[in-house]
Amino acid sequence: MNLIDRVHSDYIFGRRVGVLTRHLAELMPKDAKTLDVGCGDGTIAHLLMKSRPDLTISGIDVLVRPQTHIPVVQFDGRHIPYEDDSFDAVMFVDVLHHTQDPMVLLREAARVARSAIVIKDHTMNGWLAEPTLRLMDYVGNAQHGVVLPYNYWPLERWNEAFAGLGLKPAVWKPKLSLYPAPASWIFDRSLHFVARIDLNQKH
Repeated sequence: MNLIDRVHSDYIFGRRVGVLTRHLAELMPKDAKTLDVGCGDGTIAHLLMKSRPDLTISGIDVLVRPQTHIPVVQFDGRHIPYEDDSFDAVMFVDVLHHTQDPMVLLREAARVARSAIVIKDHTMNGWLAEPTLRLMDYVGNAQHGVVLPYNYWPLERWNEAFAGLGLKPAVWKPKLSLYPAPASWIFDRSLHFVARIDLNQKH
């Protein structure tokens, strides 16, 4: 582990996961059977279930790690391997910007979720937004062999995507305070958001 990876692990990762878990806990529907798409080893899902015991979360990922905190099924990165309305909620935690076309998985999520889609991702808006996001992505993911297409969307593109699917966020929270100072001055800003899209209109 090099110095940058060690700093990220010791100084940033633990706080980020804890703060992010709290944000997600506020958004998840009650008693939701949830699918975590691109769940990694399931750390965030595991902490989320500890915070919200009413939730049941399983995961899918393109690479199933040898040890995971939740049940994980392998998938091809494009087609969610479940029937329509199989889950109450689907969540994406820093996953969609790792895909070549986020619309593919957003459409799949709207198909398999009955109640809500919960998203944590980025908005590529503001001064030096793209290089900052690329740096965060590389430091956090390159060591794990995660594909890095750096496919970040500005806020306008997110709104276009939701509108194209006939959806609209019920909650959009852009200031998450994921990082401790002074890292927060560079890496927080408004580069992150959590959102919940309610799917009541499906029925």
